[in-house]
Amino acid sequence: MPLLKEKVYTIDDIYLLPEGKRAELIDGQLYDMAPPNRRHQMLVSELHYQIKDYIRRKGGSCEVYPAPFAVKLNADDKTYVEPDISVICNPAKLTEEGCTGAPDWIIEVVSPASKRMDYSIKLFKYRTAGVREYWILDADKNRIIVYDLDNDDMDDFSFSDVVKSRIYDDLMIDFSKIKI
Repeated sequence: MPLLKEKVYTIDDIYLLPEGKRAELIDGQLYDMAPPNRRHQMLVSELHYQIKDYIRRKGGSCEVYPAPFAVKLNADDKTYVEPDISVICNPAKLTEEGCTGAPDWIIEVVSPASKRMDYSIKLFKYRTAGVREYWILDADKNRIIVYDLDNDDMDDFSFSDVVKSRIYDDLMIDFSKIKI
């Protein structure tokens, strides 16, 4: 008796989802996305604002996008993610559809439904795709994990700390001033 073959999804399947339904695609497997709560959106909004303002003040060329923003991590049609925040410094990666290739910096805000994805599956995918910096914000645990994927380093912070970006020399975010 032959083994059942699991369906492998592609980016085309993402675009065929019903209106309002969101999912991510990793290695051909679909993962439903739950709607974010207010605290999640407050964090994303504040961080997006601070990073965008920093880039603008410094005259930087990087661009920052909040979710939903399509990121096609690999050179195939089997991985499509929507990080909460994506910072892209190579304009050649940007298309009208989103980003093709690894953003330089990704921030994910953990929700109860996304813990496994953010802490393990995405960490592995982002590292192997070439993301340089990855932050995981977990307000329930009062924890911010900063991965410097270029140097295989990791630091742990709380929401009362000032956290420095690794891809910028002087971008610091004071989480104690962010209302969550």
